[in-house]
Amino acid sequence: MRRITCWCLVVTVLLLVNHAEAWKHFWRGKWFKRNVELSSSNTNLPPDQWFDQKLDHFDVVNLKTWKQRYHTNDTFFKGDSPVFLMIGGEGEASPKWMVQGMWIEWAKQFNALCFQLEHRYYGKSHPTKNMSTKNLKYLSSEQALADLAYFIEAKKKELKLSNNKWIVFGGSYPGSLAAWFRLKYPHLAHGAVASSAPLFAKINFKEYLGVVTNALQTTLQSSQCTSAIEQATIALEDEIQSTSCCKTMDKLFSLCDPLDTTNKLDVANFFETLAGNFEGVVQYNKDNRDFKGANITMDVLCDMMTDPKIGSPLARYAAVNNVLLGTTGEKCLDYKYDKFLKDMRSIEWNSSASEGGRQWTYQTCTEFGYYQSSDLEDQPFGKRFPIEFSVRQCSDIFGGKFNYKLLKNAVARTNFIYGGLGLKLDRTVFPNGSVDPWSALGITSNTTGNVAIFIQGTAHCADMYPPSPKDSLELTEARNVIESHLRSWISIE
Repeated sequence: MRRITCWCLVVTVLLLVNHAEAWKHFWRGKWFKRNVELSSSNTNLPPDQWFDQKLDHFDVVNLKTWKQRYHTNDTFFKGDSPVFLMIGGEGEASPKWMVQGMWIEWAKQFNALCFQLEHRYYGKSHPTKNMSTKNLKYLSSEQALADLAYFIEAKKKELKLSNNKWIVFGGSYPGSLAAWFRLKYPHLAHGAVASSAPLFAKINFKEYLGVVTNALQTTLQSSQCTSAIEQATIALEDEIQSTSCCKTMDKLFSLCDPLDTTNKLDVANFFETLAGNFEGVVQYNKDNRDFKGANITMDVLCDMMTDPKIGSPLARYAAVNNVLLGTTGEKCLDYKYDKFLKDMRSIEWNSSASEGGRQWTYQTCTEFGYYQSSDLEDQPFGKRFPIEFSVRQCSDIFGGKFNYKLLKNAVARTNFIYGGLGLKLDRTVFPNGSVDPWSALGITSNTTGNVAIFIQGTAHCADMYPPSPKDSLELTEARNVIESHLRSWISIE
């Protein structure tokens, strides 16, 4: 490691990125995993490193510590140049992000030293022996922000970087962390880039489906696409209520188990899973990540939904489902609510729930809500998964006290301590894509002290992924605007 040998001001840039990378996203009561791979490279990946972190930053009596995983890339560092730190989100932090992505392009340009810090309770960063509800009390955005602060302070001392400026970056949940870090630790964060950041905690995020619906109507098929989805939903309702249900539908939708229409929770999970097929494609539409199924865009789904050769609207709806099952390697659609609960109640680190599902669900139940219900009137996916269905999952998974009253108080507290959409920060930019449903909870227009970069036609965190010749002019220009702000902040004496 090259030491800083001059008294000139060194700039450190802190990059918080959502690491639900092997993209995991909490949709409709199910934890969907997208196997995301950055492009292949012969570049050597950095090894895992471990940082001694405090278990509870807000209890001076508790002296327990644990090992937090991080990575380092000092390839570009020139001593008096910036330091970038990427902070993981609700999934395992991948070392591939230490050699690829837009932040690495900026690291090359600014000769930055790069770190990546994995979020507590995700990936290999295990503060406690398991994920019991009792142990998850140490999982919160406040603890994660304090982890970040303690890591920065330690690296300042270790690497003689005490005069650094810090600029925080993040995308999605860590985009929120980026803004909140700037708010809570202004002495450590000189500026922030908060991409696709949902800043307003909300229990019933019904607007999510509104953005999805509007996005689907921007395709070549326009309103014909959403009209076909609505027709399919009506046909599905008719089928469920018919006396002949449901052998034909079991086969049509490749269900793992026969559908019991008297089980309202199974039916709700089934309907929300089908809506999730469209939600996921819209949210990550053309985002430049290399993964199986990346070629499935909004246009592809709407082509299928408006193609009479496939069959009726219901048959097309099923065809979309089966195509997406194929991209994830699933042989059938597992919609059973009791199976979902059994998985999410697993507390061991070697369980499938530890990939992020149980932990993120806990955070939604105790901090954010963010539940994408079917309560919005003008959307084509039906009304089978109301907010009550999402809220009951908190108590079904974590126990009776995790009820609506607790959730309501928790969401109110989050907006109180962070400011919600009333947040006003200088030297902070908020990039959002017009196709991204999460933009509905973010800052998309300029307010006092805030700079919004609203990118037409782009999806979730698109500005953070590796640049491509296929990028739209709007996306390229947005990255240029972000870069100009970085340059300006870095140059301030």
